[in-house]
Amino acid sequence: MSLLKEMLDYNKFFVEEEKYRDYETTKYPNKRMVILTCMDTRLVELLPKALNVKNGDVKIVKTAGALVSHPFGSIMRSILVALYQLKADEVLVVGHHDCGMSGMSATSMMENMKERGISNETFDTLSYSGIDVEKWLSGFNKVEDSVAHSVNMIKNHPLMPEVPVHGLVIDPSTGKLDVVVEGY
Repeated sequence: MSLLKEMLDYNKFFVEEEKYRDYETTKYPNKRMVILTCMDTRLVELLPKALNVKNGDVKIVKTAGALVSHPFGSIMRSILVALYQLKADEVLVVGHHDCGMSGMSATSMMENMKERGISNETFDTLSYSGIDVEKWLSGFNKVEDSVAHSVNMIKNHPLMPEVPVHGLVIDPSTGKLDVVVEGY
């Protein structure tokens, strides 16, 4: 059985048994906050529990490393939508220790891409088009610096309203949170 079929079979049961009723809420966050965090699998349930948030409390945006790498990319747009359209009033950036983006090698990633069929010609075309693939694929060395960078990118965005932007780091083993930037 394929993973997708397994998921869809469960979904049929979920809907038929009205399990969704436990999660009914509005599109507006009760705690009026948007959280940018990493897509790490260890944070799916741990982060909300560690912050005492439940379904309907916050908007959560996920990306590799909780990084805002471009001021006009989809991550920043999502944060702005949460603030201007969905009634969020604060931003929280949460990175984590032992992140896959920490010390990530662009060279290694590109080799993995080649093994899965991406040609050297594709990398050449991107380079000729002005895209620095190695820079784009590079990670970070220290999670605290990365969180501070994302907070700075958000806080200084020209379309950003005057709202608190906080930065935290979570331990993916214990859920312990450390403040990197207190935005008040």
